[in-house]
Amino acid sequence: MADKANKEVAAKATEAKVEAVATEVVAETKEVATEVTAEAVEAAAVVEEAAAPTKPVRELSLKESDPDKFLADFNWHNYEEGIDPIDDGKLDEFEKLVKDNFVDTIDNEVVEGEVVFLSDRDAIIDINAKSEGVISLNEFRYNPDLKVGDKVEVLIDVREDATGQLILSHRKARTIMAWDRVNKAHDEATIVNGFVKCRTKGGMIVDVFGIEAFLPGSQIDVKPIRDYDVYVGKTMEFKVVKINHEFKNVVVSHKALIEADIEEQKKEIIGQLEKGQVLEGVVKNITSYGVFVDLGGVDGLVHITDLSWSRINHPNEIVELDQKLNVVILDFDEDKTRIQLGLKQLSAHPWEALGDELKIGDKVEGKVVVIADYGAFIEVTEGVEGLIHVSEMSWSTHLRSAQDFVNVGDKVNAQILTLDREERKMSLGIKQLTPDPWTDITTKYPVGSLHKGIVRNFTNFGVFVELEEGIDGLIYISDLSWTKKIKHPSEFTNVGDTLEVKVLELDVEGRKLSLGHKQTEENPWDKYEAEFAVGTTHTATIDEVVDKGAVINFNEDISAFVPKRHLEKEDGTDVKKGEEAEFQIIEFNKEFKKVVASHMSIHKEEEAKIVKQAAVKAKQQADESKPTLGDANSALQALKDKMDGK
Repeated sequence: MADKANKEVAAKATEAKVEAVATEVVAETKEVATEVTAEAVEAAAVVEEAAAPTKPVRELSLKESDPDKFLADFNWHNYEEGIDPIDDGKLDEFEKLVKDNFVDTIDNEVVEGEVVFLSDRDAIIDINAKSEGVISLNEFRYNPDLKVGDKVEVLIDVREDATGQLILSHRKARTIMAWDRVNKAHDEATIVNGFVKCRTKGGMIVDVFGIEAFLPGSQIDVKPIRDYDVYVGKTMEFKVVKINHEFKNVVVSHKALIEADIEEQKKEIIGQLEKGQVLEGVVKNITSYGVFVDLGGVDGLVHITDLSWSRINHPNEIVELDQKLNVVILDFDEDKTRIQLGLKQLSAHPWEALGDELKIGDKVEGKVVVIADYGAFIEVTEGVEGLIHVSEMSWSTHLRSAQDFVNVGDKVNAQILTLDREERKMSLGIKQLTPDPWTDITTKYPVGSLHKGIVRNFTNFGVFVELEEGIDGLIYISDLSWTKKIKHPSEFTNVGDTLEVKVLELDVEGRKLSLGHKQTEENPWDKYEAEFAVGTTHTATIDEVVDKGAVINFNEDISAFVPKRHLEKEDGTDVKKGEEAEFQIIEFNKEFKKVVASHMSIHKEEEAKIVKQAAVKAKQQADESKPTLGDANSALQALKDKMDGK
């Protein structure tokens, strides 16, 4: 198929060549034909006059009215009357001359032409073809200085339009040539110049040879770009890194050009690295954990802890982007790909500059820089810190979190408790700046005295109450209430509540204070001991039924337990939950706050009274009638049977 197509193209080319040659031949032949016609007419006249019946002359097809047709039909090889036939060799030479000097006007072929004329709208271009071509000036908007004589690249768009005019395209020619140049630049990895036109999502649009190429943001430079707009309108060098022919996409990179140079610099720098060496660098990137410094092609990291002797929250408190600074090489791996740098190491450690006049017992002022559960670190001077343990923040023996006393950034006064210059450690205390409240504890809080305190904390066995800063006392759970059965202190009070307390015990050496809350009130069980004495009867409602009985509440303080067998009513059924009945106290223990009641004992006691009354009455009757012993027994048996329902 390809051979057939090539043959067709060759045939068309040959026809075009022949057509051009024929045109020239016709033009040259017209003059020859005129002379030949005159000679032929003259020769015919001579023949007629001689009337010589010799070799007849072939009649020519020349017509006076249509000489062009004659020229087209004329066969010069058969013309033998005094005219030399055309030499085949000269014809081949003529065809070669035409081929060498005229352009073959095949579509999609880019050729160079010359501007021969300019109008208001068009440019006439000579491409050395049969005729000159036309291109709209709109295609030369990028070149407003176009003039006659300029050489331009054109594409034969249409060989001949309806008027026979050759139509050319400079824009299409530039596009074809641009893609050829882009492909060549990609294949040969050559550097190209491009004009940055504008920003786009993720990068920039660059004009390369008239083609819009994409420059990703990551390919602009080796360092992060913060402002893309500074590149708009600049002409820069690029490397074509990717071409998608299907979608006509081109990707270029400026970073690739400088990476090669950087790699050489990097090898040179890495080869000279030594621990302790001081180098100048530029801050390339700042993160929460450190700073990346460009040492001239190789990056190193200054960890946040190596930026300053003082504690900092973020590296941007010390350095800025693009800042030049000196750093010292602390360490690097075997391949020297990870370089650890330091900034604070360029200055002496603050502990070494700490004055000798500072000693234990001195008062200092500092800023809280770090808070932990166990205490707070105070920066006394830049790079010199001391720890205030939570136990040294207050005279209270009930320890709390350091956040209850100080916050980060607070300025506090403290006293130096310990100082170790070799280990670079210092411990501080705040409570030492105020008198110890336990000094006169027996005077302020004697046993039996009443006070008010704030609930600070709970334990399973009691409540810690603060009487004043540094004076805490413990209320055992059993000393919270006279009447309530409390499983956990949170059932009785809340943190922050104010409670009235009574000092029960005081241990000065152990710094312990025992308090009671219920002791601030009269013990209601002293009154209940008489009110709910054994044998007293009270009306109540069953509040709760359990496996072994039921619970009744006489009031908010007094609850009683009713054993199951003591719930039985006179008719043999049990008292139900929510049912009101009379109960008799059968047990009362003030010490253990235990009360036991019974409903059954009430009607059983009534029965016993009836039996007793009947016995007394029977005896009286017996005495009156003096019955026999058998009669008395019979009467008693009858009464008993009646009571038993017989």
